[in-house]
Amino acid sequence: MDENQASTGGASSRARVGWRLLRGRRLTSWTEVRRMLVGLVMAWVVLSLTIWVVPGLNASTRWDVLVAAALLGVLTALLRPVVTSFALLLGWVGVLLAGLFAEVGLFALALVLSPGITVSGFWPAFWGSWLFALLTTTVSWVGSAGDDTAFLSHLLGQSRRAAGSVTATSVPGVVFIQLDGLSAPLLQWGIRSGDLPTMTRWVRTGTHTLTEWQAQLPSTTPASQAGLLHGASAQVPAFRWYEKEHGALMVASKPKDAHMIQQRLTDGRGLLADGGTSISNIFTGDAPTALLTMSAVGGQDTRRAARRRGPSRGYAAFFINPYGLCRSLVLSVAEMVKEKFQAQRQRQRGVEPRIDRHGSYVLLRAVTNVLLRDLNAGLIVEQMLAGTPAIYTDFTDYDEIAHHAGPTRPESLASLAGLDQLLGVLESAVEHAPRPYAFVVLSDHGQSQGATFRQRYGQTLEELVRSLMGTSGGSGGPTVTAATGVEETAGPANTFLSQVGSQGGATGHAVRRVLRHRSVDDEVHLEAGGHDGSGAAAPAAPADVVVIASGNLSMVWFPGHPGRMTREEVEAAWPGLLPALVAHPGIGYVVVQTRAHGLVALGPDGTRYLEEDRVEGRDPLAPFGEAAPREVLRHARLEHVGDLVLNSAMDPGTGEVAAFEELVGNHGGLGGWQTQAVLLHPATWPLQDAPLRGADAVHYQLVRWLRDLGHRRGLDDAEVPAAATPAGSPAPSHPH
Repeated sequence: MDENQASTGGASSRARVGWRLLRGRRLTSWTEVRRMLVGLVMAWVVLSLTIWVVPGLNASTRWDVLVAAALLGVLTALLRPVVTSFALLLGWVGVLLAGLFAEVGLFALALVLSPGITVSGFWPAFWGSWLFALLTTTVSWVGSAGDDTAFLSHLLGQSRRAAGSVTATSVPGVVFIQLDGLSAPLLQWGIRSGDLPTMTRWVRTGTHTLTEWQAQLPSTTPASQAGLLHGASAQVPAFRWYEKEHGALMVASKPKDAHMIQQRLTDGRGLLADGGTSISNIFTGDAPTALLTMSAVGGQDTRRAARRRGPSRGYAAFFINPYGLCRSLVLSVAEMVKEKFQAQRQRQRGVEPRIDRHGSYVLLRAVTNVLLRDLNAGLIVEQMLAGTPAIYTDFTDYDEIAHHAGPTRPESLASLAGLDQLLGVLESAVEHAPRPYAFVVLSDHGQSQGATFRQRYGQTLEELVRSLMGTSGGSGGPTVTAATGVEETAGPANTFLSQVGSQGGATGHAVRRVLRHRSVDDEVHLEAGGHDGSGAAAPAAPADVVVIASGNLSMVWFPGHPGRMTREEVEAAWPGLLPALVAHPGIGYVVVQTRAHGLVALGPDGTRYLEEDRVEGRDPLAPFGEAAPREVLRHARLEHVGDLVLNSAMDPGTGEVAAFEELVGNHGGLGGWQTQAVLLHPATWPLQDAPLRGADAVHYQLVRWLRDLGHRRGLDDAEVPAAATPAGSPAPSHPH
């Protein structure tokens, strides 16, 4: 066994021992006994410090504290599952009360039953219980160098009770983990460097194969998930877009809009239709169970059902247990402190390009990268122990930090390393599930870097278009924009708060009341004070212009002109607009419809006739690769595409692009690594139709693998191309 296998095997062994201890299984080795004794001693020391610090708590001797620590452990193991069950009977209000006070009761009961210890009242017990949980969490995390064994031990114990009795099966399940925004070149480097131990081990030992697939325009999460989960990426022309016929601005990260888009995608045969579960995605993949999924939260029927159903045991177990919740709170605070330090370090070192990292993003980073990551992990484990055949979860941690810090900056890579560690934790949980599980890791797109358009040229694209059209805020009618605040960053947090607020009872009412100024129709919108026109905007006046950005891809609509305007119509209405945009150094190309030649891509020194497949002068698409003409033409033909489509210029030496949003790491258009996505899959699973172009092609491949494993027997997948596996070749098998 080589050194890498030995180290990872040791970590897995330690994890299994920890789980057996916390689940109360029979001790089978001195190692387990020693580990239990170490835990007891740690609880003894922490409880002693708690009693010493908190007024109203007193102990006669150190041995009395030892007895209390042991008794607290026994009471917690025996009574917390009972408390969780009673809390669920009361819905979210019960979960909230139990989360605040259950441990207080157990803590006080242990101290009262212990000889030589006195508690003077409720508040000493309340503050003492939380201080004890805080110190225990901190000491455990520091002492284990961030090892997640203890936390996952808790998840396994709670999830096993939630799962109940499940019939075992030999048919492998599949856990799809989407690492949002991860580019293939970056993952390849991380594997070569060894800084991603779990995925490195998979590739080095031959259990998994790393494949690159090409994300099509637009290279955004909504379009890619529409393809990956439903095989219908053509329904999404950008992260946000304007629909002339409805006079509506659609933003895919808003639950109501996501629900409307979902209705256009679904045919009942999505990736997760066969008993799967969607966790923290934009779309459901037709999963019968959708948790923290934007399109599900946006449906009125779903919200009403959620109010009737109340919280799942997985949610309850996460919030009630002080170790899990307190751990997340401690690490959330640490994440915010870390963000402030890292942003300051970038400024002091003069790192370029960079953007200001302040305001709500500091809090949202902590929510996304700690609280929601922990909650997602708990929900995945719960579904695995319930034997769910397919689970698909989107982790946005890396993507969000990379947007603000840069795709290859140290803090972004540290977030990626944390996700790799989580993969190892989930992998080790498989042995406790009623069926084997295989893991597929994929991304929806990559990320590119560069100073923003505004930083380079002193004005936003919207301001440039308005100036070229000769309009101002008052003379030519209002300009509708969606040039992004923190919409994409806030999306997961909005979904979580919207789902909690949709619950019935006191807790849901409290959330709705507290966030009423940032809510519209039961949807929470943390960004910039709430709803910004998505969904039901009134038709714009003829002089209005709609300018929308999705990374370094932008589109411009002229709502007063029905249908798609031609180049001739645009030049007649605003003679200087198109030539000025095409000549601007920050714009790589502009796509527009022409009367005589169809769709064309205009550049400063030439024209690409997309439908005639010819070039006049210098090809404006040449810097973006051989696939650019095909991808630009495909995107330009999608429904609801703007009258003008713009892509930023790209530095040929560095691959940097200029986002039309205020993000240093971006995606949405062409240029750099943003279209180079990842598919890490079991090596024994055959890959057909390589190279994979577009999320739809990846969807069909994932469906084939599920079908070959024995899934989807009740679904009509006749439209999926037949698998190219030669006769007699083995079906995909579980690699672990």
